[in-house]
Formats: sequence, structure tokens, C-alpha cells
Amino acid sequence: MKIGVAGGGAFGTALGVALALDGNDILLWARNPDAVDRMQSGRTNPKLPGVTLPDNMAFTATTDDLFTRDIILLAIPAQTLRDFLTTHRAHLDGKQLVACCKGIDLTRMTGPASTISDLVPDATAAVLTGPSFAADIARGLPTALTLACADDAMGAILQTALSTTALRLYRSTDTIGAELGGALKNVMAIASGVTIGAGLGDSARAALITRGFPEMQRLALELGADRATLLGLSGFGDLVLTCTSDQSRNYRYGLALGRGEDFDSGTTVEGAATARAVRQMAVDLDIDLPICTVVADLIEGNTDVPAALNALLSRPLKEE
Repeated sequence: MKIGVAGGGAFGTALGVALALDGNDILLWARNPDAVDRMQSGRTNPKLPGVTLPDNMAFTATTDDLFTRDIILLAIPAQTLRDFLTTHRAHLDGKQLVACCKGIDLTRMTGPASTISDLVPDATAAVLTGPSFAADIARGLPTALTLACADDAMGAILQTALSTTALRLYRSTDTIGAELGGALKNVMAIASGVTIGAGLGDSARAALITRGFPEMQRLALELGADRATLLGLSGFGDLVLTCTSDQSRNYRYGLALGRGEDFDSGTTVEGAATARAVRQMAVDLDIDLPICTVVADLIEGNTDVPAALNALLSRPLKEE
């Protein structure tokens, strides 16, 4: 099958590799022509060290080439997705667009699938999310993800098209729950990193994950998600992975915050923008989201770790 991938980062490239190794014809678009030349000629991507890019995976810096594909995986940062869709919406009508990013658009406070539906209503909007690291996918290690599409018949088509021997996709029609699970777990991953970076210990991290999960559910249910979705791969599964592994950029960012260290400004940390969006949602919807609020305040320098810890521990005692 001919599949397009928009985005030459680690995750988009890894998905392309996995699908190509399963026999699909993959065309990956990247914005940087030099990066495209390097991948095409050298068959490597420095963001995936040790991975050889398959021969049936081609590369382009021209969007016109990308738009020849009917299925397009959108592996670009959540905060740039709206601009990409707005710029190219005329070429995306009728396409099957699968968002592979995790976050909440600060402009409209929507998740990736919702953003696609808003801007390209004649396209099929889906989201691919769940517990996964690019390096694992590219190496062919077993990975299970959620493929959410409001149109179940089209979701079944995409599920079949995008599943491989090692990449197992579970189908859902709850795009809101899937996209929120993927976005909100990044905030909790930052908080978990802060906990370990500040030397508070594994027990404190376990408590944070446990209390953070119902916070994720509280917001998702308010916005129309199905509770069962948050209990699955795109919610609880992704939460566990990203809160416990330093392969997670959001977790590493939290570690740096907790240690008072600088973090590479060139690394995309979707959870930072998501935390700010969620803090605003908490105000607008009058929902108690203390962990997300504290994370946003830490990121913006409005508080420090001792004050953030005190704010959480001084909350009124209550039943679990």
C-alpha cells in the first residue's frame, strides 16, 4: 500500500520504517531538503541512530509529492499542525489523515483529530496514539497502539492498512478520549520527571502517577470522552510508559526542571504547551486539576519545586 508520512522526526521516520518493512510503499516528506537528501542517499536519520532506512521508503521535500498519497500520517508537532493543515487544506480534502502527534492546540484548545475535523472537514480524521517510543518501533519491537476514528468503517480500513507484524493497532471511535489521553499523559510525565529530578523518590512518583490518572480522567470525561478509553493504551498505558522511562522527552524535561538544569531548547516537549492549555481549561470549566496547574506554573517560572510540593501536600485530606 502507498502511504505518506508528513514529518521527518524520529517518530514519523520510525512509523515509516515499520510500515516499509511490512512491504508498504512509503513516501516521507520533511521540511528540510538537506535532511531529505541525507535520508535518501545515506539511508539514515540521525534521530534514529543505528537504524537503516528500507529501500522501499522514499523521501521528498515537496508537499505535492506527499499529496499523491491517500493515507497520510501527520507526524508533526501538535503546535504546528494547525498551520500545516491551514496552508494545505485544499490538497488534503478527501484524504485519510492520521494524526500521530500528542498535544492540545493552544490556539483553539483542541486535540489533533479535532483540529483536522475543524480545518479539513472533507478528510477522514483519525489519531494514532499509545505507549510507544520511536526507537522501539523502528527496531521492530512489539508495540500496541490505539487507532481512533469516529467513522468506524474507515477506522477498520486504516487499522488493517497500518498494522504490521510487530505493530498491533486496537480500534476505537472515541477520538476525544484517545487524543486527550495522549496529550495529558505528557503533563504527568513532566511531573514525574520533576519528582525524580528533585530527589523525592520512587514512592512519590508512584503516588503522583496514581493521583494524576484520575485528574486526566476528570478533564477527558468533562470534554466528552469515554472512561474506558482512558483505561486503555492511549491513556493508562501511555501514562505508565512515559512516566517511568528516560526515553520520554517530557520525562527528561521534568528531570531537568527538578534538578534546576537547562534543557535542550531544540527538543520538542509537547507536554509544556499542553500544561498551559490544561491550566486554562481548568479555569474555564471550573475543574480541579492541581497537578497540571502546578506543572504549568513550574514551566513558566511562577513557582519552584518546594513551593509546588507544598501546594500539593497541603491540600485538604479526603477519601481516595
